[in-house]
Amino acid sequence: MFERIAKSLCSLRLTVVLLALGIIIVFVGTVAQADEGLYQAQERYFKHWWVWGLHMFGYKIPMFLPGGYLIGTLLLVNLTAAFIQRFQFTTKKLGIHLTHIGIILLLLGQLTTDLFSRETQLRMAEGESRSWSENGMSYELAFATDVDGGKEQVVAIPETIVSAQKEITHEKLPFTVRVKTYWPNSDPAFRAPMQQGEPPLTTNGVALAFDFRQIPITKSMDSKNVPTALLELEASGKSLGEWVASGWTADETMALAVRRSYLKQAGPQMADTILARLTEMQKFTVGGKEYRFSLRPTRAYKPYSMELLKVTHSVYPGTEIPKDFRSRVRIQHPAKGEDREVEIYMNSPLRYDGLTFYQYQMVGEELAMQYKETPSTVLQVVRNPSWLTPYAGCAIVSAGMIVQFMIHLVGFISRRKTA
Repeated sequence: MFERIAKSLCSLRLTVVLLALGIIIVFVGTVAQADEGLYQAQERYFKHWWVWGLHMFGYKIPMFLPGGYLIGTLLLVNLTAAFIQRFQFTTKKLGIHLTHIGIILLLLGQLTTDLFSRETQLRMAEGESRSWSENGMSYELAFATDVDGGKEQVVAIPETIVSAQKEITHEKLPFTVRVKTYWPNSDPAFRAPMQQGEPPLTTNGVALAFDFRQIPITKSMDSKNVPTALLELEASGKSLGEWVASGWTADETMALAVRRSYLKQAGPQMADTILARLTEMQKFTVGGKEYRFSLRPTRAYKPYSMELLKVTHSVYPGTEIPKDFRSRVRIQHPAKGEDREVEIYMNSPLRYDGLTFYQYQMVGEELAMQYKETPSTVLQVVRNPSWLTPYAGCAIVSAGMIVQFMIHLVGFISRRKTA
């Protein structure tokens, strides 16, 4: 039985079948992007072990397929097993061995990247300092309160738990959160004094100033889903009322988009007032303690802070082609006693503390003046523990192919001379 399993794992037929399945899943996943959107299609077809139910050309097909993780893992096992079984340490096969090792390293690196890499964004206006970055594709329901020593205690509940619309309790929260309604995507509307036709969703917090409605899930890369939840809070059997928690209130990018939309309609003063009402922190008191809460982008905290000192945005004269996007930041790391300034610009990221900071977006002085905002920057923050493996794998594969070619070339020339 062991020999049969080993023989099957080393089989060239298995390799061909897996490569064929890889082609199929790539085709299906690519076509499905039109129906499911890019990010959801990537998650369902390429970053899962199996796929049930396909979306193609507007139709739902009840079909099972192995996912990208399963195909890649089996290919890795197949290649490794074949390499071990057929390994012969001879000079003539040195190039083949190197090529196999390089491909195995590439597969391992890709799997490690998909499983462990993380991408977040760090947004700062000039003069602002941040010690966290945010994942713009996921949200968390965060409750914060002050504790001894001037510190803040935060309990963050992942969006996946909130979306289940169940009762939520936590050992550090002296109250119960009951999720009554959850919308994966929503849209806000300011409740202007002369346009309040219907009563607000709740009589607490942001709902007094804004109406929220559910809208279809977006699949466009130019927009994103912003969730909203209707919560009921209860402590010691007593209701603390119903509240609206919305990503629009704590996601700075989306809140600024709301301000810009009202800027065109009502002018900067009214737009600032609407923004302030939208982003005002919602609070309640339990047991003599004040709690603040928001549905915000998932945060990744750092043991250091970054302050944006200056942004530089320039284009080539007479065009809109970017010439230079540059952010000058100040890094303060108390544990290391570090306090220094560094510039991050296009094609020159900052590698610090296991992270890579790329220049992603920017609101320069001209655009900031147009929107009546402070110049700001957005840095893409990437943690990829296996970022070197693609370079090493490609280098080894290239070396193996060159070595094998040279071995055959030298042998061919030697035979020609002998003849």
